[in-house]
This record gives sequence, structure tokens and C-alpha cells, in this order.
Amino acid sequence: MIENIFKQERNSKMIEGEVYFWTDTIKDWYCVFENPLYKQVVLNTMKELVERKKVIIYAFVIMPNHLHIVWKMVQMNGKEMPYASFNKFTSHKIFEDMKSKSMSKLMSFKVDDQERKFRLWQRDPLAVLMDSKVKVEQKIDYIHRNPLQEKWSLCESPENYPYSSANFYMTGFDNFGFLTDYRNEFY
Repeated sequence: MIENIFKQERNSKMIEGEVYFWTDTIKDWYCVFENPLYKQVVLNTMKELVERKKVIIYAFVIMPNHLHIVWKMVQMNGKEMPYASFNKFTSHKIFEDMKSKSMSKLMSFKVDDQERKFRLWQRDPLAVLMDSKVKVEQKIDYIHRNPLQEKWSLCESPENYPYSSANFYMTGFDNFGFLTDYRNEFY
């Protein structure tokens, strides 16, 4: 069943008002999120986008070198979609920290690109349209079980991983202050 989850059409762009399962991966699979400060940058950025009513976040997990989010793009953030703002802001904050603490780490992200000197996120994140409650539930289950995979072994049960929405769905308490229960929107 899990194998079939990813055999869906990949969207290159998300559109307003639709819910997506989104996977964004760090360039060259570098484990940048082993640093708790960088996970906090991601959490703060998600919270700000929710507070500014740019996105609704239903579920997420931050893994060492990638993240998964089930979210809805509510409205543009100026001239760009909120996911683009998310990538820009997180990159800027993380690179700012690397520049002040470890130029050698920063240089791992150097690119020969007209747009930028450094790239944190790989190009073309995976965006899969969630057009049914069943799909949403499959993706949320996948997200919450991701830290348990043998490759990672980050926790013993989904709700014990602190960088995930699993505990929210188990207890109903939102430690992050930005989650929306999908069951309130998908009937």
C-alpha cells in the first residue's frame, strides 16, 4: 500500500486552494536538520506562514535531510507562492547561521547558478495533489511513520518524535501553534 502512495502524478507547481503532500529535500541529501537550530527555523517559518494566512498545515515531519508537509496554499505571498517563500526564508536563515559559524559547511551548498550563489533545497520538490480523504490519510500515516524507518530510527513511536505532527493527532494538543486537523476539513 505504501509503495502505491508515490506512484501518483507529480505536480511541478502547486495552486491556491488545493491540498498537497509536499516533499522538499536538502541539496545532495546533506543532513542539515541534524542541527536543532535549523529545525527550529523550519518550524518558525511554517508558523509565520500560517499566522499570515498564507498556508494551512495539516501534518509535517522534519527528517535529517528532507521534510514532508501536507498543506494548502491559501494565498500568494506577494508575487510568489508560499512554498517559494518558505524555501527562500529557510535558506536565508540557515545560510546566515552557517556563514557566521562555519564557512566550510556553507561552501557545501555553493552552486554555479545565475540565480544564486548557494542552494539549500534541491530543485523541483515533490508536490502531489490530495484530492480525497483517503489520500490525505495515507500521506499523513506515511509522514508520521517516517522517523521509525530502519534507516533513521529516530524514535520508537511516531508521537515521540518531536519534529512531527504525530503527537498532535494522538493527543489533540498543538505544541507548535500552527496545525489544523485535516478531519475538520475533509469529510
